[in-house]
Amino acid sequence: MKHLIANMKVAVFSTRKYDQKYFDKANAATGHELVYYENLLREETAQLATDCECVCAFVNDKLNRNTLALLAQGQTRLIAMRCAGYNNVDLEAARDFGFTLVRVPAYSPHAVSEHVIAILMALYRTTHRSHNRVREGNFSLEGMVGHEVFGKTVGIIGTGKIGALVAKLFLGFSCKVYAFDMCKNDELINWGVQYEDLDTLWSMCDIISLHCPLLPATKHLVNDETLSKMKQGVTIINTSRGALIDTAAAFRALKSGKLGYFGIDVYEEEDNLFFEDLSSEIVQDDLFMRLTTFPNVFITGHQAFFTDTALGNIADTTLSNIAEFESTGTCTNLVS
Repeated sequence: MKHLIANMKVAVFSTRKYDQKYFDKANAATGHELVYYENLLREETAQLATDCECVCAFVNDKLNRNTLALLAQGQTRLIAMRCAGYNNVDLEAARDFGFTLVRVPAYSPHAVSEHVIAILMALYRTTHRSHNRVREGNFSLEGMVGHEVFGKTVGIIGTGKIGALVAKLFLGFSCKVYAFDMCKNDELINWGVQYEDLDTLWSMCDIISLHCPLLPATKHLVNDETLSKMKQGVTIINTSRGALIDTAAAFRALKSGKLGYFGIDVYEEEDNLFFEDLSSEIVQDDLFMRLTTFPNVFITGHQAFFTDTALGNIADTTLSNIAEFESTGTCTNLVS
Protein backbone atom coordinates (compact mmCIF):
# COMPACT_ATOMS: atom_id res chain seq x y z
CA MET A 1 0.00 0.00 0.00
CA LYS A 2 1.23 3.47 -0.85
CA HIS A 3 2.13 6.03 1.77
CA LEU A 4 -1.00 7.87 2.92
CA ILE A 5 -1.17 11.36 4.42
CA ALA A 6 -3.94 13.57 5.73
CA ASN A 7 -4.94 16.81 4.05
CA MET A 8 -3.36 15.88 0.74
CA LYS A 9 -1.64 18.74 -1.07
CA VAL A 10 -2.69 18.82 -4.71
CA ALA A 11 -1.08 20.80 -7.55
CA VAL A 12 -3.89 21.52 -10.02
CA PHE A 13 -2.48 22.35 -13.46
CA SER A 14 -4.04 23.99 -16.54
CA THR A 15 -6.60 25.80 -14.42
CA ARG A 16 -8.84 28.72 -15.25
CA LYS A 17 -11.17 30.72 -13.05
CA TYR A 18 -14.06 28.41 -13.85
CA ASP A 19 -12.04 25.36 -12.75
CA GLN A 20 -11.16 26.98 -9.45
CA LYS A 21 -14.79 27.96 -8.81
CA TYR A 22 -16.05 24.39 -9.10
CA PHE A 23 -13.07 22.79 -7.37
CA ASP A 24 -13.29 25.14 -4.39
CA LYS A 25 -16.98 24.33 -4.04
CA ALA A 26 -16.38 20.57 -4.22
CA ASN A 27 -13.38 20.77 -1.88
CA ALA A 28 -15.57 21.94 0.97
CA ALA A 29 -16.48 18.28 1.43
CA THR A 30 -12.94 16.85 1.12
CA GLY A 31 -10.61 19.45 2.63
CA HIS A 32 -7.58 18.99 0.37
CA GLU A 33 -4.96 21.70 0.04
CA LEU A 34 -5.38 22.81 -3.57
CA VAL A 35 -2.67 24.85 -5.30
CA TYR A 36 -3.77 26.18 -8.68
CA TYR A 37 -1.51 26.78 -11.68
CA GLU A 38 -2.55 28.13 -15.08
CA ASN A 39 0.57 26.47 -16.51
CA LEU A 40 0.35 23.29 -18.52
CA LEU A 41 1.98 20.39 -16.72
CA ARG A 42 5.10 19.38 -18.61
CA GLU A 43 8.80 18.94 -18.02
CA GLU A 44 9.40 22.69 -17.69
CA THR A 45 6.73 23.15 -15.00
CA ALA A 46 6.89 19.88 -13.08
CA GLN A 47 8.94 21.46 -10.29
CA LEU A 48 5.87 23.50 -9.32
CA ALA A 49 4.45 20.28 -7.86
CA THR A 50 7.41 19.68 -5.51
CA ASP A 51 6.17 18.37 -2.15
CA CYS A 52 2.67 17.76 -3.56
CA GLU A 53 1.55 14.16 -3.07
CA CYS A 54 -0.87 14.58 -5.98
CA VAL A 55 -1.02 16.41 -9.30
CA CYS A 56 -4.30 17.05 -11.06
CA ALA A 57 -3.90 17.18 -14.84
CA PHE A 58 -6.08 17.86 -17.88
CA VAL A 59 -6.22 16.89 -21.55
CA ASN A 60 -3.33 18.98 -22.90
CA ASP A 61 -0.84 18.38 -20.10
CA LYS A 62 2.16 16.29 -21.19
CA LEU A 63 3.01 13.58 -18.69
CA ASN A 64 5.88 11.96 -20.55
CA ARG A 65 8.75 10.04 -18.93
CA ASN A 66 10.83 13.15 -18.23
CA THR A 67 7.89 14.95 -16.62
CA LEU A 68 7.02 11.91 -14.53
CA ALA A 69 10.64 11.51 -13.40
CA LEU A 70 10.63 15.07 -12.07
CA LEU A 71 7.27 14.55 -10.35
CA ALA A 72 8.60 11.41 -8.68
CA GLN A 73 11.64 13.34 -7.43
CA GLY A 74 9.26 15.90 -5.95
CA GLN A 75 7.42 13.22 -3.94
CA THR A 76 4.29 13.08 -6.09
CA ARG A 77 2.63 9.67 -5.98
CA LEU A 78 -0.87 10.21 -7.36
CA ILE A 79 -1.88 11.52 -10.79
CA ALA A 80 -5.54 12.55 -10.86
CA MET A 81 -6.77 13.19 -14.40
CA ARG A 82 -9.84 15.40 -14.40
CA CYS A 83 -11.02 13.93 -17.71
CA ALA A 84 -11.84 10.53 -19.13
CA GLY A 85 -8.84 10.18 -21.44
CA TYR A 86 -5.25 9.52 -20.39
CA ASN A 87 -3.47 9.16 -23.73
CA ASN A 88 -1.19 12.05 -22.69
CA VAL A 89 0.28 9.94 -19.86
CA ASP A 90 3.23 7.61 -20.49
CA LEU A 91 1.69 4.57 -18.79
CA GLU A 92 4.89 2.53 -18.84
CA ALA A 93 6.83 5.33 -17.17
CA ALA A 94 4.02 5.87 -14.66
CA ARG A 95 4.28 2.22 -13.67
CA ASP A 96 8.08 2.36 -13.50
CA PHE A 97 7.98 5.33 -11.12
CA GLY A 98 5.25 3.80 -8.97
CA PHE A 99 2.49 6.32 -9.67
CA THR A 100 -1.18 5.64 -9.16
CA LEU A 101 -3.29 7.03 -12.00
CA VAL A 102 -6.98 7.82 -11.59
CA ARG A 103 -9.46 9.50 -13.91
CA VAL A 104 -13.04 10.75 -14.32
CA PRO A 105 -14.63 8.10 -16.55
CA ALA A 106 -17.95 9.90 -17.10
CA TYR A 107 -18.58 13.50 -16.09
CA SER A 108 -21.52 14.31 -18.36
CA PRO A 109 -21.92 12.24 -21.51
CA HIS A 110 -25.04 14.29 -22.28
CA ALA A 111 -22.94 17.45 -22.59
CA VAL A 112 -20.71 15.96 -25.29
CA SER A 113 -23.46 14.12 -27.14
CA GLU A 114 -25.60 17.27 -27.34
CA HIS A 115 -22.62 19.23 -28.65
CA VAL A 116 -22.33 16.79 -31.55
CA ILE A 117 -25.83 17.76 -32.62
CA ALA A 118 -25.07 21.45 -32.07
CA ILE A 119 -22.07 21.25 -34.42
CA LEU A 120 -24.03 19.29 -37.01
CA MET A 121 -26.97 21.70 -36.99
CA ALA A 122 -24.65 24.70 -37.31
CA LEU A 123 -23.12 23.09 -40.39
CA TYR A 124 -26.33 21.78 -41.95
CA ARG A 125 -28.39 24.95 -41.37
CA THR A 126 -25.52 27.51 -41.69
CA THR A 127 -26.63 29.09 -38.40
CA HIS A 128 -23.18 30.48 -37.64
CA ARG A 129 -23.07 32.26 -40.99
CA SER A 130 -26.65 33.55 -40.80
CA HIS A 131 -26.01 34.93 -37.32
CA ASN A 132 -23.13 37.01 -38.64
CA ARG A 133 -25.19 38.16 -41.63
CA VAL A 134 -28.12 39.31 -39.51
CA ARG A 135 -25.82 41.28 -37.20
CA GLU A 136 -24.61 43.16 -40.27
CA GLY A 137 -28.15 43.80 -41.52
CA ASN A 138 -27.89 41.26 -44.32
CA PHE A 139 -31.07 39.19 -44.50
CA SER A 140 -30.42 37.62 -47.88
CA LEU A 141 -30.82 33.84 -48.11
CA GLU A 142 -28.48 33.49 -51.06
CA GLY A 143 -25.96 30.72 -50.42
CA MET A 144 -27.73 29.60 -47.25
CA VAL A 145 -29.54 26.48 -48.45
CA GLY A 146 -29.31 23.88 -45.70
CA HIS A 147 -29.86 20.16 -45.25
CA GLU A 148 -32.19 18.09 -43.10
CA VAL A 149 -30.84 15.50 -40.71
CA PHE A 150 -34.06 13.49 -41.01
CA GLY A 151 -33.52 10.14 -42.69
CA LYS A 152 -29.74 10.41 -43.03
CA THR A 153 -27.49 7.37 -42.60
CA VAL A 154 -25.20 7.86 -39.60
CA GLY A 155 -22.12 5.98 -38.45
CA ILE A 156 -21.01 6.02 -34.80
CA ILE A 157 -17.41 4.95 -34.16
CA GLY A 158 -17.29 3.89 -30.51
CA THR A 159 -20.45 3.18 -28.54
CA GLY A 160 -19.43 3.84 -24.97
CA LYS A 161 -21.53 6.18 -22.84
CA ILE A 162 -21.16 9.18 -25.17
CA GLY A 163 -21.37 7.28 -28.44
CA ALA A 164 -24.47 5.44 -27.26
CA LEU A 165 -26.22 8.70 -26.41
CA VAL A 166 -25.27 10.19 -29.78
CA ALA A 167 -26.73 7.12 -31.51
CA LYS A 168 -30.01 7.58 -29.63
CA LEU A 169 -30.16 11.27 -30.54
CA PHE A 170 -29.78 10.42 -34.22
CA LEU A 171 -32.46 7.77 -33.91
CA GLY A 172 -34.69 10.61 -32.72
CA PHE A 173 -34.12 12.25 -36.10
CA SER A 174 -35.36 9.03 -37.77
CA CYS A 175 -31.85 8.32 -39.04
CA LYS A 176 -30.57 4.87 -39.92
CA VAL A 177 -27.74 4.37 -37.43
CA TYR A 178 -24.78 2.05 -37.90
CA ALA A 179 -22.01 1.56 -35.37
CA PHE A 180 -18.58 0.09 -34.92
CA ASP A 181 -17.10 -1.01 -31.60
CA MET A 182 -15.15 -4.02 -30.39
CA CYS A 183 -17.82 -4.43 -27.69
CA LYS A 184 -21.39 -4.25 -28.95
CA ASN A 185 -24.07 -2.49 -26.94
CA ASP A 186 -27.11 -4.75 -26.65
CA GLU A 187 -29.38 -1.87 -25.70
CA LEU A 188 -28.49 -0.03 -28.91
CA ILE A 189 -29.10 -3.17 -30.94
CA ASN A 190 -32.56 -3.39 -29.37
CA TRP A 191 -33.12 0.25 -30.36
CA GLY A 192 -32.34 -0.63 -33.96
CA VAL A 193 -28.66 0.29 -34.27
CA GLN A 194 -26.80 -2.08 -36.59
CA TYR A 195 -23.13 -2.94 -35.99
CA GLU A 196 -20.89 -3.21 -39.04
CA ASP A 197 -17.18 -3.47 -39.79
CA LEU A 198 -15.37 -0.20 -40.45
CA ASP A 199 -15.07 -0.57 -44.22
CA THR A 200 -18.80 -1.15 -44.53
CA LEU A 201 -19.57 1.78 -42.25
CA TRP A 202 -17.27 4.15 -44.14
CA SER A 203 -19.00 3.36 -47.42
CA MET A 204 -22.63 3.65 -46.27
CA CYS A 205 -22.84 6.72 -44.07
CA ASP A 206 -23.76 10.33 -44.80
CA ILE A 207 -22.60 11.41 -41.33
CA ILE A 208 -19.79 9.89 -39.25
CA SER A 209 -19.25 10.81 -35.59
CA LEU A 210 -16.11 9.73 -33.72
CA HIS A 211 -16.32 8.58 -30.08
CA CYS A 212 -13.41 6.19 -29.60
CA PRO A 213 -10.31 6.64 -27.42
CA LEU A 214 -6.95 7.65 -28.87
CA LEU A 215 -4.77 4.54 -28.99
CA PRO A 216 -1.94 3.50 -31.32
CA ALA A 217 -4.52 1.56 -33.32
CA THR A 218 -6.90 4.54 -33.65
CA LYS A 219 -4.42 7.34 -34.34
CA HIS A 220 -5.29 8.85 -37.75
CA LEU A 221 -8.23 6.49 -38.04
CA VAL A 222 -9.54 8.98 -40.58
CA ASN A 223 -6.85 9.29 -43.24
CA ASP A 224 -6.44 9.41 -47.01
CA GLU A 225 -7.22 5.70 -47.38
CA THR A 226 -10.33 5.64 -45.19
CA LEU A 227 -11.61 8.91 -46.65
CA SER A 228 -11.38 7.36 -50.12
CA LYS A 229 -13.86 4.69 -48.99
CA MET A 230 -16.47 7.23 -47.86
CA LYS A 231 -19.36 8.77 -49.74
CA GLN A 232 -18.73 11.89 -51.78
CA GLY A 233 -19.68 14.85 -49.58
CA VAL A 234 -19.58 12.91 -46.30
CA THR A 235 -19.90 14.78 -43.00
CA ILE A 236 -17.39 14.01 -40.23
CA ILE A 237 -17.72 15.22 -36.64
CA ASN A 238 -15.06 14.68 -33.98
CA THR A 239 -15.60 15.49 -30.31
CA SER A 240 -13.31 12.75 -29.00
CA ARG A 241 -9.55 13.17 -29.58
CA GLY A 242 -7.94 15.32 -32.25
CA ALA A 243 -5.39 12.78 -33.47
CA LEU A 244 -8.13 10.37 -34.54
CA ILE A 245 -8.09 12.44 -37.73
CA ASP A 246 -5.13 13.09 -40.01
CA THR A 247 -5.84 16.80 -40.39
CA ALA A 248 -3.79 17.16 -43.55
CA ALA A 249 -5.81 14.36 -45.15
CA ALA A 250 -9.06 16.04 -44.07
CA PHE A 251 -7.83 19.30 -45.60
CA ARG A 252 -7.19 17.57 -48.92
CA ALA A 253 -10.61 15.93 -48.78
CA LEU A 254 -12.28 19.29 -48.16
CA LYS A 255 -10.55 20.77 -51.19
CA SER A 256 -11.61 17.88 -53.42
CA GLY A 257 -15.20 17.82 -52.16
CA LYS A 258 -14.96 14.28 -50.78
CA LEU A 259 -15.46 15.78 -47.31
CA GLY A 260 -18.61 17.89 -47.55
CA TYR A 261 -18.80 19.09 -43.94
CA PHE A 262 -16.23 18.94 -41.17
CA GLY A 263 -17.06 19.70 -37.53
CA ILE A 264 -14.41 19.38 -34.82
CA ASP A 265 -14.20 20.24 -31.15
CA VAL A 266 -10.71 18.70 -30.89
CA TYR A 267 -7.57 19.07 -32.99
CA GLU A 268 -4.39 17.01 -33.03
CA GLU A 269 -2.16 20.05 -32.34
CA GLU A 270 -4.57 21.79 -30.01
CA ASP A 271 -2.30 22.01 -26.98
CA ASN A 272 -0.77 25.23 -28.31
CA LEU A 273 -4.15 26.72 -29.19
CA PHE A 274 -7.18 25.67 -27.19
CA PHE A 275 -8.04 27.16 -23.79
CA GLU A 276 -5.90 30.24 -24.61
CA ASP A 277 -6.87 33.74 -25.76
CA LEU A 278 -4.78 34.26 -28.88
CA SER A 279 -6.97 36.98 -30.38
CA SER A 280 -4.18 39.56 -30.31
CA GLU A 281 -1.49 37.20 -31.62
CA ILE A 282 -0.56 35.63 -34.94
CA VAL A 283 -1.51 31.96 -34.80
CA GLN A 284 1.42 30.00 -36.19
CA ASP A 285 -0.46 26.83 -37.12
CA ASP A 286 -1.01 27.38 -40.85
CA LEU A 287 -3.07 24.24 -41.39
CA PHE A 288 -5.48 25.10 -38.60
CA MET A 289 -5.90 28.67 -39.83
CA ARG A 290 -6.58 27.46 -43.37
CA LEU A 291 -9.33 25.21 -42.00
CA THR A 292 -11.05 28.25 -40.50
CA THR A 293 -11.45 29.76 -43.98
CA PHE A 294 -13.71 26.96 -45.26
CA PRO A 295 -17.45 27.78 -45.15
CA ASN A 296 -18.24 24.10 -44.56
CA VAL A 297 -15.98 23.73 -41.51
CA PHE A 298 -17.17 24.43 -37.96
CA ILE A 299 -14.65 24.42 -35.10
CA THR A 300 -15.14 24.83 -31.37
CA GLY A 301 -12.25 24.96 -28.90
CA HIS A 302 -12.65 21.75 -26.90
CA GLN A 303 -15.86 22.91 -25.27
CA ALA A 304 -18.11 19.90 -25.84
CA PHE A 305 -17.77 18.99 -22.16
CA PHE A 306 -18.20 22.56 -20.98
CA THR A 307 -21.47 22.71 -19.05
CA ASP A 308 -22.19 23.58 -15.43
CA THR A 309 -23.24 19.98 -14.80
CA ALA A 310 -20.04 18.56 -16.27
CA LEU A 311 -17.74 20.99 -14.44
CA GLY A 312 -19.41 20.15 -11.14
CA ASN A 313 -19.17 16.41 -11.78
CA ILE A 314 -15.51 16.69 -12.82
CA ALA A 315 -14.59 18.50 -9.62
CA ASP A 316 -16.65 16.19 -7.39
CA THR A 317 -15.30 12.98 -8.92
CA THR A 318 -11.68 14.17 -9.07
CA LEU A 319 -11.59 15.19 -5.43
CA SER A 320 -13.45 12.05 -4.39
CA ASN A 321 -10.84 9.99 -6.27
CA ILE A 322 -8.09 11.74 -4.35
CA ALA A 323 -9.88 11.26 -1.02
CA GLU A 324 -10.42 7.56 -1.73
CA PHE A 325 -6.74 7.10 -2.56
CA GLU A 326 -5.79 9.04 0.56
CA SER A 327 -7.94 6.76 2.71
CA THR A 328 -7.38 3.37 1.10
CA GLY A 329 -4.32 3.58 -1.15
CA THR A 330 -6.39 2.71 -4.21
CA CYS A 331 -9.41 4.06 -6.11
CA THR A 332 -12.54 2.86 -7.86
CA ASN A 333 -11.57 4.91 -10.92
CA LEU A 334 -8.06 3.52 -11.09
CA VAL A 335 -6.31 3.22 -14.45
CA SER A 336 -4.50 -0.11 -14.26
